[in-house]
Amino acid sequence: MTTSVYDVLLGPHISEKATRLAEKHRQFVFQVRPDATKASVKTAVEKLFKVEVAEVRMARIKGKAKGGRTPGRRSDAKKAYVALKPGFDIQFATGQ
Repeated sequence: MTTSVYDVLLGPHISEKATRLAEKHRQFVFQVRPDATKASVKTAVEKLFKVEVAEVRMARIKGKAKGGRTPGRRSDAKKAYVALKPGFDIQFATGQ
């Protein structure tokens, strides 16, 4: 398994649902590598943002089949829903 923080986390997943989760439940969504585990995501988020993680949930997203003149398929993805302990927060605009 990879050891660098940047090898596990590919970036934040910004959407309306993710913003709503962050505001109401201090739960943040990250796009992660397909081989990432809950433990590696927890360690990476704690090291990168200096917060304490309460819970990590993972979701695999199947790639969407696209039609048209040249049919193809989007690649599969994996997301991690990270819940923080009370008193901690992540600000993506400032990186803290």
